[in-house]
Amino acid sequence: MNKIKSLAGQTAIYGLSSIIGRIFNYLLTPLYTYKFNPEQYGVYTEMYAYSAFLLVLLTYGMETAFFRFAKSEGENRVFGTTLISVVSTGVLFSIFGILFAPYISDWLNGGQDISIPYTTYIRWFVVIIVLDAITSIPFAKLRQDNKPKKFALVKLLNIGLNIGLNLFFILFCPYVIAQGEQHILYSFVNTFYNPELGIGYAFIANLMASVITFIILIPEMLKDKLSFDFVLWKKLIRYASPLIVVGLAGIINENADRILLKEFLPFDTETKLKMIGIYGACYKISILMTIFIQAFRYAAEPFFFSQKDQKDAKQTYADVFKFFIIACSIIYMGVMLNLSWLSYFVGPEYRTGIFIVPILLLANLFLGAYYNLSVWYKVTDKTRFGAYIGLTGATITILLNILLIPVLGYEGSAWATLICYGSMFGLSYVLGKNYYPVNYPIKKSFLYLFTALSVSLLAYFKIADTSTFIIILKNIILILFVAVVYYLEISKEKLSKTI
Repeated sequence: MNKIKSLAGQTAIYGLSSIIGRIFNYLLTPLYTYKFNPEQYGVYTEMYAYSAFLLVLLTYGMETAFFRFAKSEGENRVFGTTLISVVSTGVLFSIFGILFAPYISDWLNGGQDISIPYTTYIRWFVVIIVLDAITSIPFAKLRQDNKPKKFALVKLLNIGLNIGLNLFFILFCPYVIAQGEQHILYSFVNTFYNPELGIGYAFIANLMASVITFIILIPEMLKDKLSFDFVLWKKLIRYASPLIVVGLAGIINENADRILLKEFLPFDTETKLKMIGIYGACYKISILMTIFIQAFRYAAEPFFFSQKDQKDAKQTYADVFKFFIIACSIIYMGVMLNLSWLSYFVGPEYRTGIFIVPILLLANLFLGAYYNLSVWYKVTDKTRFGAYIGLTGATITILLNILLIPVLGYEGSAWATLICYGSMFGLSYVLGKNYYPVNYPIKKSFLYLFTALSVSLLAYFKIADTSTFIIILKNIILILFVAVVYYLEISKEKLSKTI
């Protein structure tokens, strides 16, 4: 239990930046969806879907490889090799990306004449992605050195800059322009602000935040003398290569739906972007689940590696899994029982897609459960199995999206996501029993989950009343569920030890 508390503490600290960042980005969703139409938000969703793919390619598993070999090969030696490698590939990518941006733009436009400055957006995103790839290595070093406070501070600064610049460009500047010359800052704002850029200012804010974060981390990158060890690099690449496939497969599972929607929806380009915008906005409502999962992952990866040589490692992994499922079950209930008012976080034009939220919440829960089980192939250096599982999931994602989108629209993408993550979880569990058997409390954990799902879906489909009394009643049910879980898992255990 002490180890679980330790992991929970690190999750809280490392996750502080992730949680706050995700929450504030979550709060940016109403800003975007109330200020911009679904077509513009569809462009936003599409650009970040592609950037997720490219970020995996430009980091190519070096973060995990750094964690794996930092102790055995010397931290400074591994850090220098990984950083120089990522910087080198990032520079090459930026050159080609900026030069070929017009050709990529023509492809994204689908050969149609639409008023979206894709070429400009692409060049901005090239810089954003390269800087984020490079800074991932010093961020990994902060985690390895157990400096969660510094890690969180820099992350929070990045988030604060991004949020502040979004508010400046999207709210403050239009307000100043609307006031005209009577506003003291009108002349200044009018020199650079272009209302026609619209959602592009969200990209500019991200770009500026990434540049400043990179500058802040330069001292961390240059603190020790950097050197590149080619022999070590080959060892890192051999370990990380399957993880590239894992990462790409994961990104396909998480983001390919946005791209495939544009390809297989039976509409013109502008209508497709509108549908993508609705899907992306409603996906954000399920972000509360991914907030917790992201925070957990930041702390869990180094924690799992640190426990692998302990005698009770497998029991620790089993306990972590159980409490993770419990936490996710509570989050699922919390969102579903409050969905009637959470839906107002997106603009009126976007709420037609709110029915996909229960599906996406459960899908992300299975994704988190899979991350828990993935410890077996990481600590045993059998990362190729992670690639196999990821590729299986990616295949399911692509095939089901192709089959379901023409029939169900973006609802088909939601179901494809759930089936994909559920399959990956099941496959990892079966393989893990053969290669690194852990006695996971599957029945008990999923009993909690089944209870949470049953109560949540019953309330969602049968109780349409959105009055204050009903909302309070639903949250009382949530509190009772938490109290029962607390008694069974914590208070009861303490009582038995006392007796």
